[in-house]
Amino acid sequence: MTCANCVNSVEGILKKLPGVQGAVVALATSLGEVEYVPSAISKDEIVQAIEDAGFEAAFLQSSEQDKILLGLIGLHTERDVEVLHDILKKVDGLRQFDVNTVLSEVEIVFDPEAVGLRSIVDTIEMGSNGRLKAHVQNPYTRGASNDAQEASKMLNLLRSSLFLSIPVFFIHMCPSIPFLSTLLSMHCGPFLMGDLLKWILVSIVQFVVGKRFYVAAYRALRHGSTNMDVLVVLGTTASYVYSVCALLYGSFTGYRPPVYFETSAMIITFVLFGKYLEVLAKGKTSDAIKKLVELVPSTALLVLKDKEGKHVGEREIDAMLVQPGDVLKVLPGSKVPADGVVVWGTSHVNESMITGESAPIPKEVSSVVIGGTINLHGSLHIQATKVGSGTVLSQIISLVETAQMSKAPIQKFADYVASIFVPIVITLSVATFCVWFLCGWLGGDALERAQNVNYVVFDKTGTLTQGKAVVTTAKVFSGMDLGDFLTLVASAEASSEHPLAKAVLDYAFHFHFFGKLPSSKDGIEQRKDEVLSKWLLETEDFSAVPGKGVQCSINGKHVLVGNRTLITENGVTIPPEAERFLVDLESNAKTGILVAYDGDFVGLMGITDPLKREAAVVVEGLKKLGVHPVMLTGDNWRTAQAVAKEVGIEDVRAEVMPAGKADVVRSLQKDGSVVAMVGDGINDSPALAAADVGMAIGGGTDIAIEAADYVLVRNNLEDVITAIDLSRKTFSRIRWNYFFAMAYNVVAIPIAAGALFPFTGLQMPPWLAGACMAFSSVSVVCSSLLLRRYRKPRLTTVLQITVE
Repeated sequence: MTCANCVNSVEGILKKLPGVQGAVVALATSLGEVEYVPSAISKDEIVQAIEDAGFEAAFLQSSEQDKILLGLIGLHTERDVEVLHDILKKVDGLRQFDVNTVLSEVEIVFDPEAVGLRSIVDTIEMGSNGRLKAHVQNPYTRGASNDAQEASKMLNLLRSSLFLSIPVFFIHMCPSIPFLSTLLSMHCGPFLMGDLLKWILVSIVQFVVGKRFYVAAYRALRHGSTNMDVLVVLGTTASYVYSVCALLYGSFTGYRPPVYFETSAMIITFVLFGKYLEVLAKGKTSDAIKKLVELVPSTALLVLKDKEGKHVGEREIDAMLVQPGDVLKVLPGSKVPADGVVVWGTSHVNESMITGESAPIPKEVSSVVIGGTINLHGSLHIQATKVGSGTVLSQIISLVETAQMSKAPIQKFADYVASIFVPIVITLSVATFCVWFLCGWLGGDALERAQNVNYVVFDKTGTLTQGKAVVTTAKVFSGMDLGDFLTLVASAEASSEHPLAKAVLDYAFHFHFFGKLPSSKDGIEQRKDEVLSKWLLETEDFSAVPGKGVQCSINGKHVLVGNRTLITENGVTIPPEAERFLVDLESNAKTGILVAYDGDFVGLMGITDPLKREAAVVVEGLKKLGVHPVMLTGDNWRTAQAVAKEVGIEDVRAEVMPAGKADVVRSLQKDGSVVAMVGDGINDSPALAAADVGMAIGGGTDIAIEAADYVLVRNNLEDVITAIDLSRKTFSRIRWNYFFAMAYNVVAIPIAAGALFPFTGLQMPPWLAGACMAFSSVSVVCSSLLLRRYRKPRLTTVLQITVE
């Protein structure tokens, strides 16, 4: 496929087939998605219908079965092929296979529920007694190679065309140079030397370099459709045939009409230049997928166990051969080969490339790990739970491919314009020929929606805030010393894994030892561990109460550390002064942690989740863009209003449950407004799905990918403005491209047709008309490629953005 008309042709072919319910084809990725009824039509018939129309097609994958391409080492003779056939015929769950002896490859279609890919590879190698070695061919690597080959091929054609066309153009434009004029005017038989040289050079450009245009035009016309290749062939062939006829006529009559060989040569050169830019642009669309694929390691270390489950050895395998249930060993510094669960070992894993979280995440038994992340310290044994298309990375890749496959309404309009543009131009060309002959005889979805966003609804926790707790206040309401109070609280929280516990320990440590810390970070942690072990009190009967706090015994006395519910349920009375202080904390967007010792209320601590540094500026920037910000949270009203006041949001919806968040989004949509929802993609998934534009902050989980239209991998609110601004600039560029292309053709086509000649005597030479025609396409491509220079708005200048 070379243009939008090719896409329309293929889609038209598919939609006319019986049993096909829907078809979408993407020019950028050369991929198509077909929904069909298997009982009415087979995949082979679909592929054959596309190939009958002159396009090359191959089945990739369906929802019921997987397809894989295996490279084979040792496939040399017919006997090897027979052995391979015998082996594969005996594999249960294998639907179809096709052996290519030239490339030493076998294409296999199999049922993943019945047989695993590694089982197929092992069966081939063991069944051939080791003579055949199989390995998986990565489709994205092959795709990158095909893109590079296509770009190289197009560049070679362009170079050849330039090498031949420049002399032709030079001969045409420089006949007045004395030496050249004499040389070019010499006779070579019945022809002039200059005309003969142009004929020879242009013939090679027309039929050797330009062969691809004739082939593509033939395919289109055979199916009853037209495309740009038809225009190129018509224009260049007309110019070439006319020039040959004029040359032959002059050789016999002595009257030498002007020839226009240079026109066809320059048209083909300009169009090839545009095609080369198009191939480069298409290759860039898959860069995101290539980078994601590179996150997955090439090999995995499979842990081998005997029937009793004992570790008996390890085996290095291709990462694509991992099957659900496999136990894999992940060494320090290596990448996790598949999604899974830790079954042995502890370590820290860097998940920043998936979730955007910069800090290493601790992993222990039962912790979930994501394929492509990096194990930092300890060794881990993980049990693979998701492989192939089920992994997080594969789903992200699928999301990117789906985004490239989907068509915005404005793109559908472009397809419609493209479908009628060529017939209109051909009609105008025929009409122009007829008029002048008689006169002579007589004397250009989610992304598009983002540009029209009216409301941006923010979740609070983890979206507007950092999601990191910090103690800001500690107050004692008894005779206990503040230092003893902090020691008591830190001792109780030391055994807790809750994020609030770490904040309490850090606060107590800094209170006792501020000013005595070493300068290096490693020294601080070492000093901290040494000091904590010396001044923390010994605890007994420690237990964590989910959603409330912790309790334990210190010096034989009961200690409670938690929220208001934990304190009151244990019969402890909160003094009025402490109650007023707690209300004041909540009014300032802080969480109160209450402490009781031996049945008496002792004091409390104020903990806050700081706002992200860019939150207030992003909110103000949205207002400058003409977008109304809304904050939506399940927290209490006092905390919610305090946070909203800090960031500058007037519209607040608090104490809303996850299901209610979707209702709030729908209520904003009632008047036809376009609503964007920004959340973490887990608790906010109903609202993300209900919104016109869902944006998952720190995406990477299944829910985030499935519920959101945008996955903003960086945990940064600037990307919200970037998404809206990029959408507006993209579609603004598209509209300008439409305007200039249509205005250009509205003006240029009549001039090329000779509209000015009756009034001014001016006419456009055919070579210049051809160059102008090609330049209209090149200019649009270049204009679109300028979007690659897009730079997101800076926070320091975002307030200067005005409503477009």
